[in-house]
Amino acid sequence: MPKFDGVNKILVIKLRHIGDVLLSVPVFRALRETFPGARISALVNAGTEDVLAGNPLIDEIIIFDRRVKDRSALGKFRREISFLMEIRSKHFDMAVDLTSGDRAALIALSSGARYRIAYDPEGGGFPGKRFAYTHMAARDAEPPHMVTQNLSTVSQFGIATDNTDVDFFIPDEAGRFVADILKAHSIRKADRLVHIHPTSRWLFKCWKDEYMAGVIKWLLAKKAAVIVTSSPSGREMERAKNILALAGKDAKLIDLCGVTTIKQLAAISAASDLFIGVDSAPMHIAAAVGTPVIALFGPTGEMQWGPWGKQHLIFTKRMHCRPCPESRCSGIEVRKCLEEITMDEVIAAASKMLKFRSAYPSGSRSGHGK
Repeated sequence: MPKFDGVNKILVIKLRHIGDVLLSVPVFRALRETFPGARISALVNAGTEDVLAGNPLIDEIIIFDRRVKDRSALGKFRREISFLMEIRSKHFDMAVDLTSGDRAALIALSSGARYRIAYDPEGGGFPGKRFAYTHMAARDAEPPHMVTQNLSTVSQFGIATDNTDVDFFIPDEAGRFVADILKAHSIRKADRLVHIHPTSRWLFKCWKDEYMAGVIKWLLAKKAAVIVTSSPSGREMERAKNILALAGKDAKLIDLCGVTTIKQLAAISAASDLFIGVDSAPMHIAAAVGTPVIALFGPTGEMQWGPWGKQHLIFTKRMHCRPCPESRCSGIEVRKCLEEITMDEVIAAASKMLKFRSAYPSGSRSGHGK
């Protein structure tokens, strides 16, 4: 194992989406346990920082504003150089690149850190990219779960932890937000509460609207309260609102689509008995706050991106084409791999996880969705 001397300032680079950033948390724990006196900084894209905010493993969150891409060529160049100089001025001793992109490699190199760790790019990216790093972790024959992959990047060099929990910290005000919502809708502590987030920024991951609406109607018929959320994105909102319209009005159906912060979203999951959703950041957040998850996977790979933890249930269908190398089927509204997951399967699982006596309310029956 290499010996790392004089590591007082560490930069961890994760310029990806919300879920990707959240799944990097165990790496911060490994670094904290290995270098207990070091100052640890996280560099993340703007809009993803809330999943790390409040985590005592992290001393500083540096935000990269991706809007720099929208500037003129000269403006973009100046901003990029200014940002790299800002990173270099912090005098990091170690940089850990968990992104694998070209920009992250340049940031790691420009940081001036004596030790620069990453997965071996294996010829990908710009010419000479491997020289941006001093330590390159070997890749697994089969891609492991992202939590494992992130940890492997540093554990191969003796930076490890036995605690692989993905922590998410919820501020008191987010908890009060949810408590006020539940009180306003007369939801009692004794009521079963289910958080449903039916959409993803990638719509090819979404289940059929009619199926999700059918599950919601079944939950309401079983006297459970249901909170439905989505991002404020126009396409996601349209999809979520259609599901709500199909489900129909009910006093215990709460529409919070497009109005929650990331911290409030986590507080909703934490207050719920069950989360139901597709492969998305909210699915990972729900798992992180300890809520049992029913996750629906289509083109994407559950082995790499499934909810982290043992209390969760993943629905997927074995098909020769999945996981899809392109993660999408061009021109197809609902992927066959998702469409073949039936309402009956999900309802039976939800009934068991919520400890209902029977899967179906008296006098009704779910369709198979075929």
